Amino acid sequence: RTAVMDEIVMRCVRDGATSVLNLAACLDARAYRLPLAPTLRWMHVDLPDSVADFREQMAGEIPRCAVEYIGADLRDAQTRRDVFAHAGTNGPVLAITEGLLVYLEAENVSELAADLHDIAHARWWLTDLASPRLLKMLKRRWQPQLNAGNAPFRFGPADGTAFFKPYGWQESEFRSTWDESLRLDRTMPNIWLWKLLNRLQPARKREEMRRMSGIVLMQSN
Repeated sequence: RTAVMDEIVMRCVRDGATSVLNLAACLDARAYRLPLAPTLRWMHVDLPDSVADFREQMAGEIPRCAVEYIGADLRDAQTRRDVFAHAGTNGPVLAITEGLLVYLEAENVSELAADLHDIAHARWWLTDLASPRLLKMLKRRWQPQLNAGNAPFRFGPADGTAFFKPYGWQESEFRSTWDESLRLDRTMPNIWLWKLLNRLQPARKREEMRRMSGIVLMQSN
């Protein structure tokens, strides 16, 4: 996933993004390791403790672009809108929500989608997206650990990227996790069996499997 998202980030920057709004950024060090222009504004947004921890760990490193660290609880609507309004003041914005949406309720994702479009005026939105089928599989395997960590998986829209259309977003690119694992030769164990089973499925089921999990680039309408 990281390698694919790196490719898309770099392409959006080449296409004119002058600000990156990286939400729930955690330990994401792209601003330090990607060949970014010094003039690019990279907003590293997470809870205050997470931001402080990341800054401490990266104290000896030099970012490749202009990094702004923003400690904020985006669950608070006014705080989120203030951060997004700030993000929209410096040209075309690329928003990133890697590893975030799956933990949110659908109504929270709707609010986030609307605010990214209407307040941050983001032009691109890069995220990972799960399907209901994937959530069911993950819950069956990881439910005790997820419950113990108070981090259950919640968001996997049945209509895929169409979920975001009412909020001003349309799918620009969908990179299937399945396809990308084959392309990058980073496959699961016993991949030969999965490939065989996949070939035996009807076309509709094969496409359903392709879109079970993926990296999505959306653009604002």
